[in-house]
Amino acid sequence: MKNLLRVEEFLQLALCAYLSHQLPFAPWHYWVLFLTPDIGMLGYLFNSRVGAVLYNIFHHKGIALAFYGAGIFTNNDALQFIGLLLYGHSAFDRIFGYGLKYFDNFKHTHLGWLNAHEQSKIQ
Repeated sequence: MKNLLRVEEFLQLALCAYLSHQLPFAPWHYWVLFLTPDIGMLGYLFNSRVGAVLYNIFHHKGIALAFYGAGIFTNNDALQFIGLLLYGHSAFDRIFGYGLKYFDNFKHTHLGWLNAHEQSKIQ
């Protein structure tokens, strides 16, 4: 099942890349800006709660779809691009098990614990 979900996330990423290339931006813009949603991790410099909130804002697929939908509704290519970038990046992260964060720990995600074998040794 885990591999099937990874394939699904990969296909979502591929669709976002394809759709972004249909917008009037150079194709390399998508890939150069691809990691910018990770700026949300800077919140962890304050504490895990602020970090989780900021990370989740930048990695929530619903927020990404809202940007994309607003871009379609207003005929704004930049908003569509931002939505596709956020969505594609979130799909990419989820391929590797990085989900939305709980407030207690960066490694505690809605997909489970990152490095679950390490977590079981701690408990």
